[in-house]
Amino acid sequence: MAIKYITKKGSKYWPSKAMKEIAYVNNPKIYKEADKNPIKFWAKIAKEGLDWEEPWTTTYEEKLPYFKWFKGGKLNFSYNCIDRHLFKNANKPALIFVPEPTNEKPTILTYKELHEKVCKFSNVLTKYKIKKGDVVSIYLPLIPEALVAMLACTRIGAIHSVVFSAFSSDALKARIQDGKAKLLITADGYYRRGKPINLLKKAKLAAKRTTIKKIIVVPRLKKSVRGLKIRDFNKEMKTASSKFIPTTVKSEDPMFILYTSGTTGKPKGVVHDTGGYATHAYITTKWNFNLKDNDVMWCTADIGWITGHTYAFYGPLLNGSTTLIYEGSPDFPKPDRWWKIIEKHNVTAFYTAPTAIRMFMKFPEKYIKKYKMPSLKILGSVGEPIDKDAWNWYFKKIGHSRCPIIDTWWQTETGGTIVNVLPGIGPFVPTLAGKSFPGIKHIIVDEKGKEKKKNQLGFIVQKSPFAPGLLHGVYKNHPKYLKTYWQYLTKYKKKYYDSSDGAFITKDNLIRITGRTDDVMKVAGHRLSTAELEDAISQHKLVNECAVVPIPDKLKGEVPVAFLILKHNKHPSNLEKQIKSHVDKKIGPTARPSFIYVVNQLPKTRSGKIMRRILKSLLINEEPKGLSTLLNPKSVDEIKKIIANKNHPK
Repeated sequence: MAIKYITKKGSKYWPSKAMKEIAYVNNPKIYKEADKNPIKFWAKIAKEGLDWEEPWTTTYEEKLPYFKWFKGGKLNFSYNCIDRHLFKNANKPALIFVPEPTNEKPTILTYKELHEKVCKFSNVLTKYKIKKGDVVSIYLPLIPEALVAMLACTRIGAIHSVVFSAFSSDALKARIQDGKAKLLITADGYYRRGKPINLLKKAKLAAKRTTIKKIIVVPRLKKSVRGLKIRDFNKEMKTASSKFIPTTVKSEDPMFILYTSGTTGKPKGVVHDTGGYATHAYITTKWNFNLKDNDVMWCTADIGWITGHTYAFYGPLLNGSTTLIYEGSPDFPKPDRWWKIIEKHNVTAFYTAPTAIRMFMKFPEKYIKKYKMPSLKILGSVGEPIDKDAWNWYFKKIGHSRCPIIDTWWQTETGGTIVNVLPGIGPFVPTLAGKSFPGIKHIIVDEKGKEKKKNQLGFIVQKSPFAPGLLHGVYKNHPKYLKTYWQYLTKYKKKYYDSSDGAFITKDNLIRITGRTDDVMKVAGHRLSTAELEDAISQHKLVNECAVVPIPDKLKGEVPVAFLILKHNKHPSNLEKQIKSHVDKKIGPTARPSFIYVVNQLPKTRSGKIMRRILKSLLINEEPKGLSTLLNPKSVDEIKKIIANKNHPK
């Protein structure tokens, strides 16, 4: 009989005796101890959890808007992920790769095998003149070579910049150009819903007229890889040496850039350092998912997103655990694919997004009924606030009412989770994320930084000293970094990191996240800016002006809706198809608008600002406010009629 790790008392769920016995942390006093001296707390974690080549001289230095953790300390990230585990667990599985095609067998890499591959590819990178501080673009699907490439970059001290493989060639090019990457690592393709997807075509198009000198291609589809600048990954690996001494880097040296949508058309490169990020990734993975020696963690996120970086790859490896990745669609060839994988590979910690959960809720129960998944101990939720229905379905159908749900809130910028419940402490309450992770302090404030009372909605901000995993700048763009994240500092002299998320704290001191407060959407857990989408749509030859707003969606959380003003009054009957195809090319299918409306004018203030909140009110059938400030109030009634005629679902 499967062990029950959770028990219900009143309206809340709590860890059972069995969970408390196996939990790394089961005493609520940890919060007070960490809060008393956060710098000392994180120093202890870093010292115990990582191997340092040289100790740091200053644990925390703050010169806002910048700060440094473990200043003077030196280490190598790949050594901490692989080498140090070879002494005891060389033959332990580090990575389990499940390909989408059912006729392909899973690939299992031990720590010894992973170490050999990473060393080999480190030599390949140095062969092509990549050195410490250089930027390498990685445009790969969720395959083992992605982990090898990322770790090889960290081994030589290069900065990796991973781009989601479903993004378009234009989106990839923009990120290559911003980072001035010297090398691109991609694949000939990958499988999605049983079909091969050509990735190399997009990669080659993106690399034209950029700083890219060579493209290394993984032959995932086993196609012939040719070209003046193109090199075959497998051929390069065959001749490379399997020995490579890790390059020592400073704790505060940048380790990777991850581009995230901003409130302008251009994505911004979030910079994460080495020592602080490693410490944050290590301990949040260990405490949140309670990974023991024989546990297997499966985080379903793609490595194009921060969740894939931290919890599909780096966090489990820093803890010497086994991580599982799956290449393809969740419901291919049938909607029971995920549950089969969990049972076959004895997954103990499962981490996914509410969007995926809501998708599975729509399928007939027969696809899940026969799977008991007794190996599961902990379920995790990530990407957006999880609603009560999805929470209960996840808890009952996947966890069989015996596994706690760790509802995590964090961002690309934070590097790792910053608000959630620890499995050995609780309580687990649907829709409530929990408490700030030990050693991190959040408060809810108004627009001027004044702290709100309990149950009052406001903006959630992080206080000094800032979490070790928090970003260390926007790549070569200080003004953007300052303006986006430190408005409370510049306007009101308050030491707050601005998350741009809304939240409130309950009387029980639990945090409820309500969602974005800026012009950023969360579509299927993917963060996209309205400005980036508007910029892409405006480049279509028929479009004169556009506005994009998100609306709630039962499956994806939010979906984008576009309002267009055309250059000519007449437009083709396939306009909607054209716009969607155009967005696919410019950004990717994730950003594709669900609804498109052609209007004569957009509601604007007298200063020319488009009032997107009015458009959103019309879409969700709310009475719009603030019409008196509009330059063209009649536009609202016109748009209301257009929406009604198109039968937009309310």
